[in-house]
Amino acid sequence: MAGDTGMAGKVALLLWAQTLGLAGAQSTQLLVEPPWMPAVLWDRVTLTCQGSGTAGATTWYKDKQCLRQERRDSFTVTESGTYMCDRPGSGPSRPLMVSDDWLVLQVPARALLERDTVTLRCRAQQNNPVTRVQFYQNEKEFKGSIRDTELSLSPLQLHNSGRYRCGGWVASGMSLSAPVTVTVHVAAGLGGSLLFLLLLVCGAVGWHRWYNMGSPHSPRPPQRRGRCCTPTS
Repeated sequence: MAGDTGMAGKVALLLWAQTLGLAGAQSTQLLVEPPWMPAVLWDRVTLTCQGSGTAGATTWYKDKQCLRQERRDSFTVTESGTYMCDRPGSGPSRPLMVSDDWLVLQVPARALLERDTVTLRCRAQQNNPVTRVQFYQNEKEFKGSIRDTELSLSPLQLHNSGRYRCGGWVASGMSLSAPVTVTVHVAAGLGGSLLFLLLLVCGAVGWHRWYNMGSPHSPRPPQRRGRCCTPTS
């Protein structure tokens, strides 16, 4: 019975990955490496823009301003800020932050499913040592499994959803990170997963069609001005 459950879980995760790939074909996806959010400037952070739009015709924005020099599908970040990309035919991506704060709490950059093994990590700028670390969920001290600068949320439960931050002693003073949001998704059985994946696909296709019809409520990239944001071939 346990083997059947494990196999069902693997099949469900495979279908999840395939569905995410299909959804990614309908809209622009902004990927980050290393896969942590927020990304931190002292890592070698690479952003990649993926979508069904024209390859090599990517437009990049930092803090809602067009980046004139970037037309490639991926590049290495050299400045902190909020980034997004746009590809003709698949629209704008969601924004992604690259932080240079003194203390940062990072969450894995992937969908977090119930019963996953997940660790949050508290990091100081330039990987300086952090001591007396404490984690908070919804502004209340978290009493879970803490190991130095890492907080284990394993196995992940629905009640683990919320806003987290960490505090700690860095150099000569105490610092507190900006909050990050952790959203735990239900990991249903195989039948429930198939239904959820079907709804996800339908939602992605519907959103894409709605976006292309020019809904006044659909997300838009910053307004393009002059020749700055005209992608080159």
